[in-house]
Amino acid sequence: MVTRGKSRDRVEPTFEEDREEEDFRLDANDRLGGRSSQAKTGTKGAKSQTKAKAKPSARGRKAKPAPRSGFGIGKLIYWCFVLSIWGGIAVGGLIFYYGMQMPSASSWSIPERPPNMKIVSVEGTVIANRGATGGEALPLEEMSPYIPQAVMAIEDRRFYSHFGVDPLGLARAVVNNLTGSGSLQGGSTLTQQLAKNLFLSPERTIERKVQEVLLSFWLEQKFTKDQILAMYLNRVYFGSNAYGVEAAARRYFNKSARDVNLGEAALLAGLLKAPSRLSPARDPEAAEARAQVVLGAMREEGYITDDEIKTAMSQSPTRAKRYWSGAGQYVADMVKDEVTGLIGTVTEDLVVETTIDMTLEKKAEAALTETLAADGAKLNASQAALVSIDGTGAIRALVGGRDYAESQFNRAVKAKRQPGSAFKPFVYAAAMEIGLRPDSIRNDAPIRIGAWTPENYDQKFRGPVTLTQAMEDSLNTIAAQMVMEVGPDQVIKLAHRMGIDSDLQNNASIALGTSEVSLLELTAAYAPFMNGGYKATPHVIRRILKTDGTVIYENNYLEPPRVLSDGVVSSMNKMMMGVINNGTGRKARLKGWEAAGKSGTTQSFRDALFVGYTSNLTTGVWFGNDDGQSMKKVTGGGLPAVAWHDFMTAAHQGLSPAPLPGGDYYEPAPQQEDMTIGTIISDVFTGGGEERYPAQPEAPPQAQGGEPGMTGATGPTPPGDVGPAQSAGGERRRTTLLDLILGQ
Repeated sequence: MVTRGKSRDRVEPTFEEDREEEDFRLDANDRLGGRSSQAKTGTKGAKSQTKAKAKPSARGRKAKPAPRSGFGIGKLIYWCFVLSIWGGIAVGGLIFYYGMQMPSASSWSIPERPPNMKIVSVEGTVIANRGATGGEALPLEEMSPYIPQAVMAIEDRRFYSHFGVDPLGLARAVVNNLTGSGSLQGGSTLTQQLAKNLFLSPERTIERKVQEVLLSFWLEQKFTKDQILAMYLNRVYFGSNAYGVEAAARRYFNKSARDVNLGEAALLAGLLKAPSRLSPARDPEAAEARAQVVLGAMREEGYITDDEIKTAMSQSPTRAKRYWSGAGQYVADMVKDEVTGLIGTVTEDLVVETTIDMTLEKKAEAALTETLAADGAKLNASQAALVSIDGTGAIRALVGGRDYAESQFNRAVKAKRQPGSAFKPFVYAAAMEIGLRPDSIRNDAPIRIGAWTPENYDQKFRGPVTLTQAMEDSLNTIAAQMVMEVGPDQVIKLAHRMGIDSDLQNNASIALGTSEVSLLELTAAYAPFMNGGYKATPHVIRRILKTDGTVIYENNYLEPPRVLSDGVVSSMNKMMMGVINNGTGRKARLKGWEAAGKSGTTQSFRDALFVGYTSNLTTGVWFGNDDGQSMKKVTGGGLPAVAWHDFMTAAHQGLSPAPLPGGDYYEPAPQQEDMTIGTIISDVFTGGGEERYPAQPEAPPQAQGGEPGMTGATGPTPPGDVGPAQSAGGERRRTTLLDLILGQ
């Protein structure tokens, strides 16, 4: 019954609260055969009351939250997962974006390594390499095994197990690059470094790093691990202008990378961190300290043992000069220039076989170095050069200066200086060609040619002397007289015919070597005296080959032209043997060998030379200063003759002595000399007679062959009088060119 006037809330039946407060699952008491209904009711009521007390209504009270610790770890894991997904998407997008900026992978190819020129001696020994890299490329199996081990130990220990990229290292590098928190260190594998060196610029940007990764994947897919490692070791920079392990080994240790030991390999690997700063040419102590770190890394990786480390650490630190060293470097520069002239631009690796004998090359360098070390400082001689050639003109040894590391200027080839009296053999040879002989007589006396008055070195005059004596004592007055007899132009023609290429001044002073020539051409021009009269064109290149053995160029000097007759060769050898045995070149005497040569000294002792020869070699030596300063009375018979002797003695060890050519052709001159072609031409220039001034103005001695010695009060001016001659009637008789034409 509804009660009016009262408001009541109607309670709708619901199961919600019952589900919260009651358990509708059946228990054992609810099953058939269980307890009585009363028992069930009591139990159920008690259970409901217990739940009501333990768990209040959801409408009246909020439930307690779960423990915070478990919820925080889960949340962290969740967000890390989310961030990793988004990070991966971002990195993938970045790679995709920058990858789209690169050319198609199908067009990628390994750029050619800059061509190298390997220069070898006659024995096959490598003299030097020339090219942008400084050394040839070696296969991995030809390198010392310590080199790849050391590089992997310090640069990329997981090289053979990763896929081209170290993810952790790369992530660290990317973060550093984004934040600018420092330089990229340890983020690149060897493959990545190779990719950067081959294809990319050194700038540190996100774009370059992404491209580096893509190129690393390509390299790993395209090449084997060994191929990648070999390419890396043959191209990486090791400081001091050395690219690749072969160039570095030769630069720092003067040996091939094939022969590098453990300590040297560790030093090379240590350079990769900072090639210029750690170079042993700059800081040997820093290079050695870094090598110790590399050795420790190699031990950790199991490449070497503790005993091997002790042996390596006991070695003294490598000390390299700041530049390539060794006299062979002068040869290498010369060869490089000549190869370009012979075949044009070098576009591929070449092997150049030279005529250089490395044993002689080292002996030549030692001879100059030791002579300068002993006497150079006290005599103010700071530089020297040497050239030695055989009878064909092949250069067997060439030293262009005291120390290539200090100065790369080749004084043997590029420097032109006055040869002084070393030029006189060409004057004498020209005189021999017009009929004079070694025992022809000329008068050593004062002479004036125009405004020029040549004097002897000792400022003394000897009177009548043979040409052999004049050559032995290097008498300037006799040489000046002979050049006027022969004519300067004829001397120049003969000198050019024998091998002098430089321009020579057509004047009387050419007799004393006032025209400048190089040591190489001067030495080569002496070679016809030792080879029987044939021109010896100087050359240093035998063959040029590709690396597969294909011959590109081969020289041919097997049929040289004859430039001197046998008689002239015989006469010149007789006179110049006297220079060494009795004259100014006595310090050049060789035990057991016939040797001939000539000294030369220029004005104020600025240059001193000695050029001499045996039947085996012709060698020229020069001493002086680059700035032209005068030495302290150093003559060609001094330091140059000493160095010549030391080198030639070493060069002829173990060889059987052989005589100089031409001995059978020499015939002594007759005692009575009539009007030969030599005296006729002499009279044309001098006005009659031979040298007219004796050493003393008193009655001169009778000249050999019945020619009277003549006197004169004053010096004449050619081509008129070179002294008065007495006719049968006591009157002065002149034989001039006009007299000959008129028949008088």
